[in-house]
Amino acid sequence: MEANKRGKRRYKIIAIVVLLLVIAGAYAFSMYGKFKETINEMHEPIERERSEQRENELSLGKGEPISVLLIGVDERKNDRGRADSLIVVTLNPKEQSIKMLSIPRDTRTAIVGKGKEDKINHSYAFGGVEMTIATVEQFLHIPVDYYIKVNMEGFKDIVDAVGGVTVSNPFAFNYEGESFPKGEITLDGDRALKYTRMRYDDPRGDFGRQDRQKQVIAAIIKKGASFSSLVNYSDILEAIGKNVKTNMTFDEMKQIQANYKEARHHIEQLHMQGKGQKMNGIYYFIVPEEERAMISSQLKKHLNIGL
Repeated sequence: MEANKRGKRRYKIIAIVVLLLVIAGAYAFSMYGKFKETINEMHEPIERERSEQRENELSLGKGEPISVLLIGVDERKNDRGRADSLIVVTLNPKEQSIKMLSIPRDTRTAIVGKGKEDKINHSYAFGGVEMTIATVEQFLHIPVDYYIKVNMEGFKDIVDAVGGVTVSNPFAFNYEGESFPKGEITLDGDRALKYTRMRYDDPRGDFGRQDRQKQVIAAIIKKGASFSSLVNYSDILEAIGKNVKTNMTFDEMKQIQANYKEARHHIEQLHMQGKGQKMNGIYYFIVPEEERAMISSQLKKHLNIGL
């Protein structure tokens, strides 16, 4: 059971990889047709035209800051599943920076449309992408302009599609039958997944795991943007097309690539503080109001909202 829960952390990695590949524009002109075909396969619009948190329509052409909600889901047959990873990403092209906030899945908050408080990840089981977006917007008081929803099977395929990745491991450890020596190591899809899963033997706990995730993400972007891996783009796009849905259109992705790509060079990860608490025998992560307000203020400032 514990191994299964740890395995779901791959959502976080694959979702960020997809977003950064879009931002970086890491595809060859020779793959233009295949890229467009993949985006059309991924495209899944939502009903609303824009967030109620925005007074005016967003202009990608003017390079206005945008936000993206990354949703990692465990979809089963005849079952919508639950969101096992929620990551808010804001991009400010003028500051050339990205902020990423992971919202703990057990965070207790009001679920928009249900009239009750529950774990934030249950919003997806109750009402899919739209209820999840509305709940995150209410929790953080910011707009969510786009979403990227990722099913669990994509991470290993993308690492293998770029021919594996090389990272610098800060300390030696063993995990799930694999040995990871200190120093520079090369990882295929299976080993990369295990490298990013380990947490309990890391002296920095979840923060150390997040750093290893970012290592792998950076390595994928570097490899994916290099000419040496262009021959594998058909495999990369196939892996993405099978496992990703988004309300971004092909034209919007082109504008994001043109106007926002420099933001990928400066990524800051925000950490939401809180504590675990049981209520009626159910575990919740409780975020103090002052903490939520502080995080909300940082994201609003990055989005140039309410200034």
